[in-house]
Amino acid sequence: MKTTDQGRRRLFVKTLSAAVLATASFSPLVASADEMPSVNWRMQALWDAGTTPYNYEKKFVQRVAELTDGKFQIRLFAGGQLAPSAQAFEAVRAGAFQMMKTFDGYEAGSVPAFAFTSTVPFGFPEPDQYEAWFYEKGGLEMAREAYAKAGLFYIAPTVYGQEPIHSKFPIHSLDDLKGKKGRFVGLASTVMAEFGVATTALPTAEVYQALEKGVIDFADRGDLTANLEAGLGEVAKYVVVPGFHQPTTATSYVANQAAYNKLPDSYKAALEVAAREISSSLRQHILAQDAVALKAFQEQGVEVIHLSPDVIAQGRPTAMRAWRKAAGDDELANRILDSQIVFMKELGLMD
Repeated sequence: MKTTDQGRRRLFVKTLSAAVLATASFSPLVASADEMPSVNWRMQALWDAGTTPYNYEKKFVQRVAELTDGKFQIRLFAGGQLAPSAQAFEAVRAGAFQMMKTFDGYEAGSVPAFAFTSTVPFGFPEPDQYEAWFYEKGGLEMAREAYAKAGLFYIAPTVYGQEPIHSKFPIHSLDDLKGKKGRFVGLASTVMAEFGVATTALPTAEVYQALEKGVIDFADRGDLTANLEAGLGEVAKYVVVPGFHQPTTATSYVANQAAYNKLPDSYKAALEVAAREISSSLRQHILAQDAVALKAFQEQGVEVIHLSPDVIAQGRPTAMRAWRKAAGDDELANRILDSQIVFMKELGLMD
């Protein structure tokens, strides 16, 4: 039987369709890679260039590029380089640049929910517990809900361990805090005020000078290695661990909502995958370096004070009152706090 032109066309279309489906099923990335758009973003980091956290942000942007075959490029800037750190939130929302790394606690005064997506003083003692709350107990979705109200998109947290206290005076009990001046931000500021501390939310870059000049008596700043690199051992001769004011820490990758919405789904996935990888790798690096940093502080003549678990336990009821005070009548903040308390009870951290 002779094949007509129409029949040959139908056969060609069927054959071509089968070939396309076969190619897609075995190598979907090859079929679409050349069609993916080139995207260029700018991101401001939370830390100064050359510091350990900044170097891990370099790893983050490199990983995003790798996961997108080089099509999604993020140019990294140090903290304050594009906008003053205190203005980064508004700058990203306005679209001055597309992305930032931030600490949610900086904006907790205007968005109460952020107090609980950055740290929980006297709360989760281990970073894996806090990260589990984000990924297993709905924390990620609630953080995104909080940022959506501000016109921003919360990509993912970087979760690591304690931020110690650097002090010009010895701290052996919570009573030693009363009447002192300290630098704390977010929920830690509210909690420390309950212990009689006069708190001030200085920018990270001003902590060294404030300690040196006696503007404050003690401070929270960053992890042990970051603080060692910043030279805090020169101006504060006591390091107090664990950092009960911030036993675990979450910094945040946050994007301009409109810019994020324009991304292909695979690029959005690359941001989340890279963020979670960096969270794990930075946390492990900090864990390994804590002992090294403590030894280095001691070699500088700094006394390391290890508080007993009993001291932490004694302070938790006071801290919990501060938690509720920080949540106020904000529905989302209370929903987040309630979920964290339930999880802490499941973990046996409180009755």
